[in-house]
Amino acid sequence: MSPPSPGKPLPDDGAVTVPVAAVTDLLDGVPRQRGAAAAGRAASSGPEPAVRALRPWCWRPWRLLPTPAGTPFTFCYVAVLGVTSLVAALADPGLVHALQQGSSTDVAHLVRTPVLVLLASALWTAGGVVSPYTVAFVVVLTALERRTGGVRTACVFLAGHVLATLATEVPVGLAVLSGHLPETSLHRLDYGISFGVAASTGALAGLLAPWMRWPLLVLTGGVLLDDLLAFQDPMTNWGHLIAFAIGVVSWPLVRRSQRPDAALSAASR
Repeated sequence: MSPPSPGKPLPDDGAVTVPVAAVTDLLDGVPRQRGAAAAGRAASSGPEPAVRALRPWCWRPWRLLPTPAGTPFTFCYVAVLGVTSLVAALADPGLVHALQQGSSTDVAHLVRTPVLVLLASALWTAGGVVSPYTVAFVVVLTALERRTGGVRTACVFLAGHVLATLATEVPVGLAVLSGHLPETSLHRLDYGISFGVAASTGALAGLLAPWMRWPLLVLTGGVLLDDLLAFQDPMTNWGHLIAFAIGVVSWPLVRRSQRPDAALSAASR
């Protein structure tokens, strides 16, 4: 076959060029507008260089961090955790213990002031801002909020935190009433964000592509099961598994995202 003349376009050989915007938006959770508006934008902006189609998402690490405009819920929550972590690190240890004890979601506090302690217990993080759960909080909730919005993210986090707490503390109260546990079990120190992080991780998995979703589910579930089998803190470990399952059950909620304009504007920030 003779080569095409310089003045003629090359024949279509069936190759498909995937624009970088489609790839990055798939990973970032940003829906693409279709139709004439999208075609007009593509025509006005011109073709993208072919080399940009290979640019990986990891070249934009700032997308892992919350911003006031793009992810307001996560950003404000991280600021609050930063303040309470500074208090825990710099304040008098006796004062810190009293504050955390007053925020504990043990059975005694849940009976007296359930709403107060369920909210206050989520304002503290064990280990400070550099703990693994705090890092996971920032990454997971930022990704989840970019995809499904702040309201749904808050609902998933609070559902995991509240329901997993109740699912682990109510049996303790019943066991004490029946005489199977001592009364000291009613005053167990329990606070932190780990239940909410586990639920948010389970919910985020439902918004990822299958090649990312299943490894995340298997890895997270395996770590939580390993902690449970170690039997060092079975109540907390059961709570993590319950919260993770709550996040998975919430897939229909988080997949019904209705903020395409907000997501598109967040992608430009």
